[in-house]
Amino acid sequence: MIHQYKCNGYSIVLDVNSGAVHVVDELAYDAIALFEKEEHEEILARLRDRYPEKEIQEVLEDIQELKNQGTLFSEDIYQDKILSRQMNSKSPNSTVVKALCLHIAHDCNLACRYCFAEEGEYHGRRALMSYETGRQALDFLIANSGNRKNLEVDFFGGEPLMNWQVVKDLVAYGRKQEKLYDKKFRFTLTTNGVLLNDEVEEFVNREMSNVVLSLDGRQEINDKMRPFRGGKGSYDLIVPKFQKLADSRNQEKYYVRGTFTRNNLDFCEDVLHLADLGFKQISVEPVVAAPEEPYALREEDIPAICEEYDKLAAEMIKRHHTEKNFNFFHFMIDLTGGPCVYKRLSGCGSGTEYLAVTPWGDLYPCHQFVGEESFLMGNVFDGVKNTDLQKKFASCNVYSKEKCQNCFAKFYCSGGCAANSYKFHGSIHDAYDIGCELQRKRIECAIMIKAALAGQGE
Repeated sequence: MIHQYKCNGYSIVLDVNSGAVHVVDELAYDAIALFEKEEHEEILARLRDRYPEKEIQEVLEDIQELKNQGTLFSEDIYQDKILSRQMNSKSPNSTVVKALCLHIAHDCNLACRYCFAEEGEYHGRRALMSYETGRQALDFLIANSGNRKNLEVDFFGGEPLMNWQVVKDLVAYGRKQEKLYDKKFRFTLTTNGVLLNDEVEEFVNREMSNVVLSLDGRQEINDKMRPFRGGKGSYDLIVPKFQKLADSRNQEKYYVRGTFTRNNLDFCEDVLHLADLGFKQISVEPVVAAPEEPYALREEDIPAICEEYDKLAAEMIKRHHTEKNFNFFHFMIDLTGGPCVYKRLSGCGSGTEYLAVTPWGDLYPCHQFVGEESFLMGNVFDGVKNTDLQKKFASCNVYSKEKCQNCFAKFYCSGGCAANSYKFHGSIHDAYDIGCELQRKRIECAIMIKAALAGQGE
């Protein structure tokens, strides 16, 4: 399978199964499009009115050589391996868990209008996780991590700083367990910044491997969607705190994470606004919301959103060698191999390697399923009980999803988000269609950026 497209003046051919990327001229671009559909003589006949016949012959020979090398029109060698791995896998009860999303606070001091967590309530009640429950969660993770040494724990909410003492106590407990069990915890924190102060900053910089800072961009955009419960905006309070924290981390190991909606389809301006504030690590993502919500993205918005991604990619290339350069999370892909094949095909590991824990210790496949009782998997005291559900998530990969079969992006997006698939189609083995369209565009832009920088000698 190949995917051909043009972006920012580049003609690009992606060999999907091998991952090889070819930046080509117009002749090669046209010839590749015909190569497996037509005989060589027919290709010559169709192209000789636009290109010299000798050059066409040379290009066809080059294409054949690339095919022989396995970097064009390559075969899919992964499907049988994935199916075999599933057939030979051990009992779900022995599944290795490597990461937990600790819902340390089902409460929040903001009232973000698009919040899937209902201001922290998650279809339930406001609550703070106790130290005892959190400690049991870490014990559960250690007990179910097998031989894996590196474990991940994200302090999530709601707003985790509303339960700050428990966060600190659990980190201290985790550090003690590292020595006892030869494990290493990678702690992360997601915060809206309202309660951020010097003491929190010092602790975070010492203990947290990564921090996610929630901010949507321009003040008018952020304050419209991320107000306090009384309606006042949060921008003025949190931006200076976030700037200080980002600088204290040497502009590394954090993300300013925003959400764009139908209110700001010109979201490139929000990304650039964050960059102009001095932030170097930026992620602004499309909202996922029910179609009836006024801020929800619609199919007719896709062309405008794609234009914004093109605009953003071009600006990133322009800024690359300047002091205003920055990284955009969704344009960061590894074309040299990346994670293992199984990881690329099966996704984030929700429901198997990655679980979410509620304040009272219930286990769900991920934070977006919390409160959906049909996805309750067990609890940190008794372990995973719903092994049938675990099996369903274990079988969730690009080969189990019909929409992924002929999609060029499948080895990059891993089949998309299971929670979004369920929300829009009632099945984790489907795909959220708008999300797919935008993911494909982001991948095209990311590859183009790599091509442009490679052309600059990088």
